[in-house]
Amino acid sequence: MPSWSWPDIKRRLQCPVDEDAEYENTTWCNRDLIPIPPERRTYGVWSYFGYWTVSGSCISAWSTGSTLLSFGLSPQQAIGVVILGGFLSGLLAVVCGWMGEVHHIGFTVSSRFSWGMRGSYFPVILRTFVSCMWFGMQAFWGGQATRVMIGAIVPGFAHMKNYFPASSHLQTNDFIGLLIWMAGFIPAVLIRPEKLQIPFFVCFVLFCGSCFGMLIWAVSQAHGPGKLFHEPGNAPNTGWAFMFGITAILGSWGSSTLGQSDWVRYSKRRYAPTLSQLVACPVTIAVTATIGIIVTSASNNVMDGELQWNPIYLLAAMQEFYGSSPGVRAGVFFASLGMLASQFSISVVLNSVSCGMDLAGLWPKYINIRRGGYIMAIVGIATQPWQLISTANKFLAVLSGFGVFMAPATGLMLADYHLIRRHRLKLSHLYRGDNTSIYWFRDGVNWRAFAAFGAGMWPLLPGLAATVNAWDDKKWTGWTRLYNLTFLVGLAMSFLVFWVLNLLFPVSGIAEDGPFIEEDIIHGVPKPELERGSGVEDGQVSGKGRGDASDMKGVEISVV
Repeated sequence: MPSWSWPDIKRRLQCPVDEDAEYENTTWCNRDLIPIPPERRTYGVWSYFGYWTVSGSCISAWSTGSTLLSFGLSPQQAIGVVILGGFLSGLLAVVCGWMGEVHHIGFTVSSRFSWGMRGSYFPVILRTFVSCMWFGMQAFWGGQATRVMIGAIVPGFAHMKNYFPASSHLQTNDFIGLLIWMAGFIPAVLIRPEKLQIPFFVCFVLFCGSCFGMLIWAVSQAHGPGKLFHEPGNAPNTGWAFMFGITAILGSWGSSTLGQSDWVRYSKRRYAPTLSQLVACPVTIAVTATIGIIVTSASNNVMDGELQWNPIYLLAAMQEFYGSSPGVRAGVFFASLGMLASQFSISVVLNSVSCGMDLAGLWPKYINIRRGGYIMAIVGIATQPWQLISTANKFLAVLSGFGVFMAPATGLMLADYHLIRRHRLKLSHLYRGDNTSIYWFRDGVNWRAFAAFGAGMWPLLPGLAATVNAWDDKKWTGWTRLYNLTFLVGLAMSFLVFWVLNLLFPVSGIAEDGPFIEEDIIHGVPKPELERGSGVEDGQVSGKGRGDASDMKGVEISVV
């Protein structure tokens, strides 16, 4: 008969451990946080092409044109910005993912050598918060794509009576679409990251079919790209507008590259992700954004209505414009299926897996990627994204401004890993939660990281406040321009400050290098000591070797 005592319940709730594992579930370690072993490294060159087609070929890239044209750029200039910004995002992905490619560790663990074992909670919590919020909105858009798809099959569903009050800012058919979308998303979380290549490919094919299908329709009906495509730019200063555009691209994709090692750590061999990051990233973003600009321009000529940058809303408008004819409904169904697939892939790749890894770092004994993904889904929906999107423009502006925080975090990480440590890490010490770790610093916190983060963040805050509150006074112009260069300025300043602080106040252990499993040592605990009765039962620690008892001091031992 199973025991239901509190210790037994706690043991059952712990994350699963692989058979014959050489790790334990501790405050700092579980299956999803260890360096990925060779048998789980399943991503090759084409796998990373698939990853970037999911990240670059999406609704966000489609709608990028509205952002760039609002800066006063012409469509041709906007396309040039997208290409250059995409290339810089790919380059940033290479340098941010290097530690995953070499050491096979993700962002959660890699934060520890820069911020300290305890200090690393700060960037992890920051990324977790942003991921939950963005998932809620991505899920809502996925629900709307589902609503449009069902409305193509059952036209009456598109005009279904709304039973929710106006204050909810939610339509009944949107809510039903969201429930159906979530029902498909929940089992998708069960797919392990190393098994996502085929879903990547399927979603990419479906989304490409939607993009090119809408492109062919728009251009053929408008007999060209439309009048918007030929309009000149009206920016007072084209150079500033061009820089603003590049920063917008980096803000959308560069921020996510901070956690690029979460995916690169699954690479089969060195340099497998490099080509795809440098080629697939700019190509997919540029092609998708260009299609978005052309389709929006041409469709405005065809339907002679309001510019519609969101392809989901455009599909609904197309069905209405043609009176829900059978042929149009079929086209809208397949096109919305591609949009739905895109929202699935984005939510799994950029939200669920990454957020799951972050949450696993906060409580490794009880949270892994799957459990973290479900927590993210609950929190994301609990934020009621339909309220945020409909009524809280300032909140969305603040959320978009999280590049103010992501850019400095990226800069100091790059300075530490590439310039100061020169790719040398003592992996076993990244899993020690005491002062025997060279990454413990002072009380588990590296004050240099927080100082560099603050130095890269504070100059951008006035511009963020001015943008959110729409302050038009000329005294804010300089701050606003600086804010519009958020990613470049924040990254550069934190990089420089962190490097200088480490020159003035050097830390120990920057030249040390070592594997995850050290000979004779399991996370700093000599196995013979454990076997002789250190409070852990036989069979509860895996690994081999002998060590010295002095390594026992201050080390936390957890029971699997």
